[in-house]
Amino acid sequence: MGMALGHKTASEAAGEGSAVEHLFAQTGEAVAALDTLLDAAARAVRAKVTDGKGLSAEAMDRHQHATHGLAWLATYVEALRQMDAYGSRLLAEGRLGRLEELTIRLGFSEYLAQVLGGIPMNQGEFIRLASLGLGEANTAALRSCSAGLIAQGSSPELRAELAELIRHQEGHSVFGDSGLDETLEQIRTEMRRFAEDKVSPHAHQWHLDNDYIPLDVINQMAELGVFGLTIPEEYGGMGLGKQSMVVVSEELSRAYIGVGSLGTRSEIAAELILCGGTEEQKAYWLPKIASGEILPTAVFTEPNTGSDLASLRTRAVKEEDVWKIHGNKTWITHPVRADIMTLLARTNPDEPGYKGLSMFIAEKPRGSDEEPFPAPGMSGGEIEVLGYRGMKEYEIAFDGFEVKAENLLGGETGQGFKQLMQTFEGARIQTAARALGVAQAALDLGLRYAQERIQFGKPLISFPRVSDKLALMAAELMLARQLTYFSAAEKDSGRRCDLEAGMAKLLGARVAWAAADNALQIHGGNGFALEYQISRVLCDARILNIFEGAAEIQAQVIARRVLETRAL
Repeated sequence: MGMALGHKTASEAAGEGSAVEHLFAQTGEAVAALDTLLDAAARAVRAKVTDGKGLSAEAMDRHQHATHGLAWLATYVEALRQMDAYGSRLLAEGRLGRLEELTIRLGFSEYLAQVLGGIPMNQGEFIRLASLGLGEANTAALRSCSAGLIAQGSSPELRAELAELIRHQEGHSVFGDSGLDETLEQIRTEMRRFAEDKVSPHAHQWHLDNDYIPLDVINQMAELGVFGLTIPEEYGGMGLGKQSMVVVSEELSRAYIGVGSLGTRSEIAAELILCGGTEEQKAYWLPKIASGEILPTAVFTEPNTGSDLASLRTRAVKEEDVWKIHGNKTWITHPVRADIMTLLARTNPDEPGYKGLSMFIAEKPRGSDEEPFPAPGMSGGEIEVLGYRGMKEYEIAFDGFEVKAENLLGGETGQGFKQLMQTFEGARIQTAARALGVAQAALDLGLRYAQERIQFGKPLISFPRVSDKLALMAAELMLARQLTYFSAAEKDSGRRCDLEAGMAKLLGARVAWAAADNALQIHGGNGFALEYQISRVLCDARILNIFEGAAEIQAQVIARRVLETRAL
């Protein structure tokens, strides 16, 4: 809950009550106007990128600035919709405090102003409504209903008050009420306690030394159920939903993204097997993944393909009761200590594109730094990286590496890409959750330094340019948080949520990078020193815009879905 400063009289409280009700009347009106604007933008962009047969991939590439800008506009609309829903829900439940109110006010003010003035797709690229084919007539209604929200939310007094409230939240798991239920918050508390005890004190040294996360930490994560969170109980898991996975990933990544990302390996492998495996494969592998007995890694990416999986060239050739793998893979996370690889290879060289791809559960022995791949037909070298350490990245070469025939996922060739696609929603929600944790870590570090560092006779947080950064970091973090929680809730409800998951990942990654960059700026020169944790968080934040679908690929996918479904 938000923490109010001081006590208020009955008349003041009544006045605030009416002000809050008015706030949500305004935000609701703004969301409706944004929906209308997005419909108009979808129609305008669709006119640029369709031919007689429908959406044209070539035209979408030619008009990438507009199509990707449409994706960003749609993401902002959904983020503000979820922020409005969050605030309205807290108000109805009597949980809306002053901190939550001011966070909502600032979030709406800033994002509405950006919609009207220019949405940053990254530090140097902005999408403006004119580039989407929209003019004054399209924006008049939004400008009219947003003027008050923008003016009130951008006031120096509001930002200063929000920064002061944030100061009193230092050390909390979430700055403000998350909006989640008590059970999920209990899970958060347990993960936070573990992370503060076993991870936070050591994470920076692991990073500096490029050390593996110790196996005893991994074993304790297994005991807490981290690797079996969403695996059904009949297969040895906890049978929880994606929202629980988000909370766990968020808190572990807040301590160290490497620890938060260990769960991703098991999440992807388990979902692949659960959705695409035979009953025998599920019964055998899922309990082992859930218990942490085996550690999986994902082996999909190739040196010259990146996100273009249709061009994948690694091949699998059937010889009696084994498949022999030939080819090269890159950017493989935690492969040395993994026991199985979910490996994507081409089983039919005559079948172009995605159709000839198959997925394998490839068993391998655990290796070490001295002998990373003690398996015939498999070799590799480490890729040294800026951040996202603790698991290590490798290039891997396969030259006749053998996989048992029974470990073809689902027992049928040609299903690999379809099986992988079924995991994309969960993987992107999980990545968004990791981004929340990294952004919260940056806010934690920036806030602490701003309070402790004295300049010109007072703490840095006393200067508006510093406190403004912290206030906006908190508001953007809550926007990304509510969008991520919503996408997880949609997944738990069994509804298609690739659009929402993609939006959560797109926004969360940018918010994490901005938070880390601003927190380092608050540190000044010290932030550039390796001994300060913010240097690690900045490096860790940077990867979020690249893996699980680079921001540009993510925007392309979102745009296509918006164009297929909006204002037809």
